[in-house]
Amino acid sequence: MGTADYTFPQGAEETHRRHHTVEAPEPQPFMKSLQYSVKETLFPDDPFRQFKNQNASRKVVLGLQYFFPICEWAPRYNLKLFKSDLIAGITIASLAIPQGISYAKLANLPPILGLYSSFVPPLVYAVMGSSRDLGVGTTAVGSLLTGAMLSKEVSAEKDPKLYLHLAFTATFFAGVLEASLGIFRLGFIVDFLSHATIVGFMGGAATVVSLQQLKGIFGLKHFTEATDIISVMRSVFSQTHQWRWESGVLGCGFLFFLLSTRYFSTKKPKFFWVAAMAPLTSVILGSLLVYFAHAERHGVQVIGNLKKGLNPLSVSDMVFTSPYMSTAVKTGFITGIIGLAEGIAVGRSFAMYKNYNIDGNKEMLAFGVMNIVGSLTSCYLTTGPFSRSAVNFNAGCKTVVSNIVMAIGVMFTLLFLTPLFHYTPLVVLSSIIISAMLGLIDYQAAIHLWNVDKFDFLVCMSAYFGVVFGSVEIGLVVAVVISIARLLLFVSRPRTALKGNIPNSMIYRNTEQYPYSRTIPGLLILEIDSPIYFANAGYLRERITRWINEEEERVKTSGENSLQYVILDMSAVGNIDTSGISMMEEIKKIIDRKELKLVLANPKGEVVKKLTRSKFIDNLGKEWMFLTVAEAVEACSFMLHTLKTQAASKGEPWNNV
Repeated sequence: MGTADYTFPQGAEETHRRHHTVEAPEPQPFMKSLQYSVKETLFPDDPFRQFKNQNASRKVVLGLQYFFPICEWAPRYNLKLFKSDLIAGITIASLAIPQGISYAKLANLPPILGLYSSFVPPLVYAVMGSSRDLGVGTTAVGSLLTGAMLSKEVSAEKDPKLYLHLAFTATFFAGVLEASLGIFRLGFIVDFLSHATIVGFMGGAATVVSLQQLKGIFGLKHFTEATDIISVMRSVFSQTHQWRWESGVLGCGFLFFLLSTRYFSTKKPKFFWVAAMAPLTSVILGSLLVYFAHAERHGVQVIGNLKKGLNPLSVSDMVFTSPYMSTAVKTGFITGIIGLAEGIAVGRSFAMYKNYNIDGNKEMLAFGVMNIVGSLTSCYLTTGPFSRSAVNFNAGCKTVVSNIVMAIGVMFTLLFLTPLFHYTPLVVLSSIIISAMLGLIDYQAAIHLWNVDKFDFLVCMSAYFGVVFGSVEIGLVVAVVISIARLLLFVSRPRTALKGNIPNSMIYRNTEQYPYSRTIPGLLILEIDSPIYFANAGYLRERITRWINEEEERVKTSGENSLQYVILDMSAVGNIDTSGISMMEEIKKIIDRKELKLVLANPKGEVVKKLTRSKFIDNLGKEWMFLTVAEAVEACSFMLHTLKTQAASKGEPWNNV
């Protein structure tokens, strides 16, 4: 017979006793285990750590500082910091004004809402935000999503009042979602939007937005509401007889100016302000040109009158009745998730440059409150756009006071300067949008994905083509579905590997990664690279069985010593469920039928605890568990040597004892 019923012979037991035994952790009460699991899931950063051993008054102060970071840094604020923030704030205000007007038009909203949204939300973020570099405002992608989703239910031209109210309501629900994720610390949901997904989605949205601006470039009055490239291009080229050469010349000229200034600032970082001031400069020049040349009489469309004054309250404008509430909720949730993903990613990127940390959950709460308050004061979705944040960073901002300065600049504009935008040509706004969008098409990131991970590249391209040839929603859904499918694939098809010994060491590694590693005669060492759950238990059973069959065939063909032991390296198995335990029992039965012996190496505490409770360890035998692969190999090799010696003394083939 084989080794299935072997007990340790004399000498082998002494060898085993020299090894450290695998211990199961002390059993914990259910409620204590549940409390620990919840804490590790929702509070990995342990935000309550700072409150330990503090008196009541100190806890109140720390609580205020946690929810309102301004209470922490404001007492240390000084004139030197303000000088830097003043320059940065004025710089981003010059960018925020034309961008805000442009993006509001992109969302099919009145241009004045772009200015409203750059006044109140930045003030809220200055009180609650933890990023020093984020420049708060509207974004092109958020504006596009808002416009595309709301336009399916309500026409902005036929019923502008209802459309406007739905935009406020969608912003409210976006804020509720964002704040809820922050309060309940569910930010990991945003992680389902992987880097590859965001790169493809942003690139696709930027492409669609840019193509839609051909309406403004060519001075077209009637244009498709669809966002896919085929519909947009059909709408453009089916109206060639209505193209206005005056608008085309102006658009191409200002686009060239904007791209040239960006290129110059990229090559000369010290002159970052050139690119930052270019949009406002374009608006001023375009307005003067239209005013003195009377270009509006020759087909050049202008903004027209902008309402003067600060944000009016919009509390009574919310739409909480059917059939439109579902549209507002859907739009709010999707735009809210996208806004969170972009804002947090941008904030973390700049925090990394300056070597400080931002709390993702606090940022979600800040974004949520910012959008809730914004929805009540005639604002639509705001987050931390990359372009504005990059200008803020390059301008040398030190704190979020730069957002306050920007808000004051926008307030001054709302109170006194809005009439000056009457003659601003729409073609200039289109040029500003195209210029900003071209910066979101990150082809270098796509090339990097191709070089590093082809599957991530597939996710990226799926998102891109889904947006470009379908719609923004389709592209987002396709990318998320593929990302989740990949996650499920990782979970349900974990890697297993054959391990061998690195020569002249006690180290055992994957034989594919280290081809010079050597397998041990009579032993099959397998590594499992993930927790064992119901989703992968069946696959692991089949894969481990296949490894054993292949090894037996190889040994039989090569004439080597027959297989006696199967060692499972459990180092990467952090947990196991009941389906996994059943799989382990089936594997043991399969190995027993082949008259082999199952050996476990380095099982984790949670795994040992569950295997012990299920009586699997009693069935296996505690002596067949080892702390390391090296100890397991040593014990099995000693056993093989002992059996071989005993067989030789009896004149029998050792592997038939």
